[in-house]
Amino acid sequence: MTYSHFFDKAVARLKDERRYRVFADLERQVGRFPAATWHSPNGPRDVVIWCSNDYLGMGHHPSVTGAMAEAAIRMGAGAGGTRNISGTSHPIVELEQELADLHGKQAALVFTSGYISNQAGISTIAKLIPDCLILSDALNHNSMIEGVRQAGCERQIFRHNDMAHLEELLKLAGPERNKLIVFESVYSMDGDIGPIKAICDLAERYRAMTYIDEVHAVGMYGPRGGGVAERDGQMDRIDVIEGTLGKAFGVMGGYIAGDAAVIDAVRSHAAGFIFTTALPPAVAAAALASIRHLKASATERAGQQRQAARAKRVLSLAGLPVMDSQTHIVPVMVGDAEKCKAASDRLLERHGIYIQPINYPTVPIGTERLRVTPGPAHTDRMIDDLAGALLETWIALDLPLVARQEAAE
Repeated sequence: MTYSHFFDKAVARLKDERRYRVFADLERQVGRFPAATWHSPNGPRDVVIWCSNDYLGMGHHPSVTGAMAEAAIRMGAGAGGTRNISGTSHPIVELEQELADLHGKQAALVFTSGYISNQAGISTIAKLIPDCLILSDALNHNSMIEGVRQAGCERQIFRHNDMAHLEELLKLAGPERNKLIVFESVYSMDGDIGPIKAICDLAERYRAMTYIDEVHAVGMYGPRGGGVAERDGQMDRIDVIEGTLGKAFGVMGGYIAGDAAVIDAVRSHAAGFIFTTALPPAVAAAALASIRHLKASATERAGQQRQAARAKRVLSLAGLPVMDSQTHIVPVMVGDAEKCKAASDRLLERHGIYIQPINYPTVPIGTERLRVTPGPAHTDRMIDDLAGALLETWIALDLPLVARQEAAE
């Protein structure tokens, strides 16, 4: 008996639904970002990347690449195994201290990815709280959903950013029930922000623990890059802060920060931490260098915010359907999976612009979009070229435009 036809059918379904994903073969080069080389079927071509989560270009910063190279030469390429077996490399010790300081917490714990830090962090914390009820925002990331599911606790979903609904659920749970509220600061597909202060107010009123995902905000917001909670003066009110090292910090890995007792309990009980090979010392050293740089430098954040604001303005004035966004994320609505993929392909092949299509299940069917993430290295000329390329693509694919006078208001 052969099994391959099951997998052929699974892939065929994705292709029929226009959800099959094709990865562009890109080569990013230090000193050229956001330009890159696309190894196309017809040979190498220069392109401009407009959808990277290396929001500030820190993956190319000399202090980051230098720290990685020096650590690799001095300490080797790998970690040697799990931290339970091989011990902890000193760069990870320093990294966890730096992360705890960044968020004003007693301790931090580093994982191999932001996905694992959510999955293992949420599930372990909830399991260790007797009779825990998890209250989760409807638009939480898949990693948070998996963490909630794997906890095996009762869970309730509150409507996205709907504080009246959250309060209703908290009231129904009663004052004695142990409760964990899990939510995000920046929601990465729409670019909106969670009402952190309001959630903290409700948590204090109804005796709930709070867990915030700041992966799209750390490095990006706050005087030292501590995230939206730092920017809004709410960081000390959050029980557990989760973040990533793979976006604004430009490297790889995830982490949680909180009270020492919480972090120690997760370290001691989370299978996703205990049984996973640790981050290599060179990766930890690079992340450490990036965090230290962004704590002291606001230049990258200011440049990114400036170019994101300019991109929103220029694209809107071109009549493109830019979704409202409170953050650095600039979603351009398409609303059809096949046309979204066609738009992405045309931008790459005709204009040398790389923007990966965002289709279901990342976003609901009918809300497919191109997700643009301008950074400090994107020039004004690049933004103008992007607007022109998007406008040509929209016209060629007969996609709806917004009346220019409305977009300018």
